[in-house]
Amino acid sequence: MTLTLIDSATATARILDAPSESREDLVREMWQPMAGMYHFLPGGPDLAAVHRQSFGFDCGSETDGDTDALIIPLREGLDALLAADAWRRVETALQNGISALEASVPDLTVPDLTVLLVLGDPTNRHFVDEVQGLSGFGGISGYISLTLWPTPRVLDRLEAIAVHELHHNVRYSPGGVVWNPATVTVGEHVVSEGLADVFATELYGDAGYTHFVAEVTRTDHAVLAKVASGLDVTGMQDFAAWVLGDATARMFGSAPVGLPTGAGYAAGARIVEAYRDATGRNAAEAVRVPASDILAVALPRLGLAEPRTT
Repeated sequence: MTLTLIDSATATARILDAPSESREDLVREMWQPMAGMYHFLPGGPDLAAVHRQSFGFDCGSETDGDTDALIIPLREGLDALLAADAWRRVETALQNGISALEASVPDLTVPDLTVLLVLGDPTNRHFVDEVQGLSGFGGISGYISLTLWPTPRVLDRLEAIAVHELHHNVRYSPGGVVWNPATVTVGEHVVSEGLADVFATELYGDAGYTHFVAEVTRTDHAVLAKVASGLDVTGMQDFAAWVLGDATARMFGSAPVGLPTGAGYAAGARIVEAYRDATGRNAAEAVRVPASDILAVALPRLGLAEPRTT
């Protein structure tokens, strides 16, 4: 397989140096190698809009009154990522993750991967406060995007963040689990987040747990039980509340269900760890195991009923 890490450090510096009226086109150019991720959309999306929707940095426009107020912190953020050697660390972590997956599943085919590391938007309060400078997506085979703001915690977790998305990518690649938007359940999404977090812990220790999930959320049985009550919910428009929590649901305009931020990640990790304890299969080995199989083993061990459908 081929691993391609886009040189978004150079691209971002070029965007920040450019006249404001040129920046959106340069953002589109930076994202262009990721266009294949949207093969299911006729004509493809506006990649500048994708950048914004992914919490990518606001590059300003010719109508902004004080461009320097926006550009200066972005330069500082880029410098922090460069000082942390973020691009090399992400590439090395992905190589390590690929090796771990291939060693655990002998017939596994890891797809060619194109990876984009993007500087996030420090003015977006949801991005900064609720998800604490992290937005990743690896659910479409062959592509991973990481949108980050370089807080100390994010920089400490770079490797874990990368392999979390890698696990998703391999799970939903040919030969793995099929994500059908019409039929997929909350249970699949919760299990997938749990598998990805536990895979990251198996490589990087406690840094593998997604950091925007509070410790009390990880250990609260009421949170686990509440998430378990929604495992058979279908319809992706409702997934935000069950997996990411009420704050994210409100941001996307969907109904909250009474869960804290990252509740689905916390529940998923406990479910996967219960499955691992019962079967001896680690998260790498379980990368293609159906959610229904994992839930059937884990939920009784956690004192919870299985969902009606998964």
